[in-house]
Amino acid sequence: MSDKKDIEKPAASEFDADKLRELIQSLGGQMIDDTPTSKREREEEAEKTAVHDFWHTQPVPKSSDVVMKDAPVHPPLPPEKIPQEPYALPEGMTWCTVDIEDEAQLQELHGLLLNNYVEDPDASFRFNYPLELLRWVMLPPGFNKSWHVGVRSSESGELIGFISGVPFDIMVRDRTMPMAEINLLCLHKKLRSQRLAPLLIKEVTRRVHLVGIFQAIYTSGRLLPKPVATCRYFHRSLQPRKLVDIGFSAPLDALQLTRLTATMRVPQETATEGLRQMRKGDVAQVRKLLNRFLKTRYEMVPSYGSDAQVAHWLLPREKVLWSYVVDDKDHPGKITDFFSFFSLPSQVLKTASSRKKTAGKKTTRGSQKKPGSDTLCAAYTYYYATTAGIDVSLTPEEKRDCDGAKKEKALLREKQDQIVKARLIELFGDALVLAKNAGFDVFNCLDMMDNRLFTKELKFGRGDGFLRYYFYNYLARDIAPGKVGFVML
Repeated sequence: MSDKKDIEKPAASEFDADKLRELIQSLGGQMIDDTPTSKREREEEAEKTAVHDFWHTQPVPKSSDVVMKDAPVHPPLPPEKIPQEPYALPEGMTWCTVDIEDEAQLQELHGLLLNNYVEDPDASFRFNYPLELLRWVMLPPGFNKSWHVGVRSSESGELIGFISGVPFDIMVRDRTMPMAEINLLCLHKKLRSQRLAPLLIKEVTRRVHLVGIFQAIYTSGRLLPKPVATCRYFHRSLQPRKLVDIGFSAPLDALQLTRLTATMRVPQETATEGLRQMRKGDVAQVRKLLNRFLKTRYEMVPSYGSDAQVAHWLLPREKVLWSYVVDDKDHPGKITDFFSFFSLPSQVLKTASSRKKTAGKKTTRGSQKKPGSDTLCAAYTYYYATTAGIDVSLTPEEKRDCDGAKKEKALLREKQDQIVKARLIELFGDALVLAKNAGFDVFNCLDMMDNRLFTKELKFGRGDGFLRYYFYNYLARDIAPGKVGFVML
């Protein structure tokens, strides 16, 4: 997973758009959106000439490759070509399998991640995976214990490296394949110069191959060879004052903060009739609803083949996962909608007042540490589905005006999107209420799935962070962010 911290932008309503446009034009006549070298463009340009000694030996496309057809890079390996023994580690290190079901080993992993995992570029925030979240992520139905790969110090026994894999059936356009979702690659900071990451990747790949799976999916904030999709982060402030205090948002004066707080206020109660928390008895319906919604709207999605999978991944988990359904008021017992969000807090490593770049500036922050200021409580959109728009069709007049199947399909999708948009604004408006009442500071999402349909109306701000999706041993044509339907935790 990638860095999810970003700078909050003041609400657009605080600016005179005409004066801002005049100012930009007076400085060179170039609008902000016209900038030829955005952060993403600069990264992609630099990647064209980057050298990747490891990745260029792996079955992944080069950054300059143009993929024209979806297909595996190479066929399944015969058993005799799969190494039966682990790869050699540097002296003083040894492989291990981390038993996530053992509390002591889980605590070890938590400590490794807490002190060494993903940070933002300023080293101000670092993900803090709670124990229950780790259990949820790594112990799904059918998990393989050997895919929880660790490296220990031979002398002290300390856990100094880790990478995980869990099984998923992934549908890419019209093809469904068993894959390994690779996640949580982490090395002790003192060892990052020893090139252990490639060894961890090769070892988990070997273990996945041993059970007959030859494709994998993974994400990174970094640009590597070669992403199949690139999604951008969006952030919705729920506690503006705290976000300023801890340096997640840009410093504001008292008046600006007052205005932003008023702009970002959410209702105290939800508004959707029939909304309730998901229960065990809902699993079969949610599975059917979600599979249909994902497969009809997106090009890269999970395929839930059993109720047990849905129960594990989507039933509410205290302080980890919030899942809700909507009962049809006209047909008792029928579920029309589902949405969920999960918690992934971050440890605050530096407060805003400790940063040199804000030293001496008068802001609304005090110098005393406030309760809760050591943790950023962040909610993230997870899966959702709705029956809204499912029965929409074109009138005979609309079909006649389209003059062709391609235009008919586009118009039908446009009509469906309008209906889905209205429903998602309602549902995620309630999600913001529920998240605020649960004590979250910010609600984050990517511009994947249909999230772009509600981000503007619900006052999400566009971030400058990206999450890139990659396949291992599978070539796929580029997938637009709005067609990505697989959520990595």
